[in-house]
Amino acid sequence: MIVGVAVIVAVVVATTGGGGKNKKSPTESTGRSQSPSLSLPTELPSLPSGLPSVVPSLPSELPTGLVPSDLRSLFPSLADDEVPYYILRKGDCFNTDDAQPGQAARRKCTQPHDAEVVKVSELNGTYTTEAALKKAASTLCEAPLERKAAAQAAGTVRGTLVQYPDTGTYGTGIDKVACSLAADVGKGTHKLTGPLK
Repeated sequence: MIVGVAVIVAVVVATTGGGGKNKKSPTESTGRSQSPSLSLPTELPSLPSGLPSVVPSLPSELPTGLVPSDLRSLFPSLADDEVPYYILRKGDCFNTDDAQPGQAARRKCTQPHDAEVVKVSELNGTYTTEAALKKAASTLCEAPLERKAAAQAAGTVRGTLVQYPDTGTYGTGIDKVACSLAADVGKGTHKLTGPLK
């Protein structure tokens, strides 16, 4: 049985200057139940030698109708290397898709790509509005993106990308902000072709 949690993210895109991107990861909790202690026999049986050597693989696409369409973006597509933005790390290169604002399709930095993560930070505090979250995320990204953008050759970087959770998602424990420099913002055709300096 697959259980999904809806994650909604907000994205800030600026067309000039540096920007930032931060990732968030969900919190995990584990519970322990008490169980009686068991003693093992002194002689354990050996495992059968005819165990299968191939482990079946999971389908790359989820069946239609099993998961509501608005939740499908939560599940990475192994074929496209798509992951939620909060899984990205500093130095990761990726492509974006306006139709999936919380997703990033990882790419090799030596191949054409839309953006590269400069810094990942965590939000701290209480934010009750989208505007407050946006301001906090932008503040976390401003200085590192400006420094990194200044080190790039003229015309290489054309914008910034700041990805952060919305208020509902932030309340679930996803607190990552991904600060990235981008080749083009929106429908532009300019790509980064190597790692940032």
